[in-house]
Amino acid sequence: MKKLKNLLGGSLLALTLVAQPTVAAQAIKPIHFGDIAWESGSLITEVLRAIVEKGYGLPTDTLPGSTVSLEAALAKDDIQVIGEEWAGRSPAWVKAEGEGKVFGLGDTVKGATEGWWVPEYVIKGDATRGIKPLAPDLKSVADLARYKDVFRDPEDPSRGRFLNSPSGWTSEIVNSQKLKAYGLTDSFVNFRTGSGAALDAEVASSIRRGKPVLFYYWSPTPLLGRFKLVKLEEPAFNAQAWKTLADANNPNPIGTRSLPAHLAIGVSAPFKAQYPQLVAFFEKVDLPIDLLNGILAQMSEKREQPRQVALAFLNEQPQVWQQWVPADVAAKVKGAL
Repeated sequence: MKKLKNLLGGSLLALTLVAQPTVAAQAIKPIHFGDIAWESGSLITEVLRAIVEKGYGLPTDTLPGSTVSLEAALAKDDIQVIGEEWAGRSPAWVKAEGEGKVFGLGDTVKGATEGWWVPEYVIKGDATRGIKPLAPDLKSVADLARYKDVFRDPEDPSRGRFLNSPSGWTSEIVNSQKLKAYGLTDSFVNFRTGSGAALDAEVASSIRRGKPVLFYYWSPTPLLGRFKLVKLEEPAFNAQAWKTLADANNPNPIGTRSLPAHLAIGVSAPFKAQYPQLVAFFEKVDLPIDLLNGILAQMSEKREQPRQVALAFLNEQPQVWQQWVPADVAAKVKGAL
């Protein structure tokens, strides 16, 4: 009987020792990142996740959604991180930030921009491709009405075609309001391609064929790393006018260039309180825009997955990311790679 008790006691101890790490592992819930649909957001998300996982030993995953739905989820702490947040753009973000539910950390990509673009050859031509200038005096959105035939919509030849953001993006609302503000709703079709990938494909296809195309776009992006584009001028930024553009229900929007870009890492309030070490890391993230555009262009051309490109970035650009984290964390990431 004594031997049996000893045997049972030893077995229970062994089971306890085996069970403890399992319970501890189960207690660590993954940090939910928003699964961003556009290339720069996807890449930045995977860079952050890789460092969090390999350098800090914390599990992560991603949850899909549109810009609007991800911002709403962040405010509720249903997700904890948005890797590329254009902070201050949407009314939902501004409201949640004012209530202390979300925070924009750092200044991740300096020089980021957005606006309406055309290929350079539309204005200057391209002798190497036998393309003559189609809109030589096109400089600003105010000039677009007289060039509607250059950007003729194949489904409505009486109007031009403007390629807007995909539905569900904050910028789609802003662009739709801008068309009204600039008096272009009668002369241009407000065309949505359906997704970021479809927008990319439509623009890239037009450029390869040397066709005129007018579209909304932003930087950092693969397109700006691959093609020569010209951003059309808009009125100087006006904060009050911007509010009328961000409000889809405003009947009298006023034209202005977009809010100066502030790219940050969006986090929920509970995350900010729970992970001070990651907050310190996120606040230091700084990606040079020219380097980022080049990497994105290569990623697009080779059709590489964001995770694959993120790991390559960590391997090839240590001088960039090692400045964001303590030396011991950097060593863990390098060791894991």
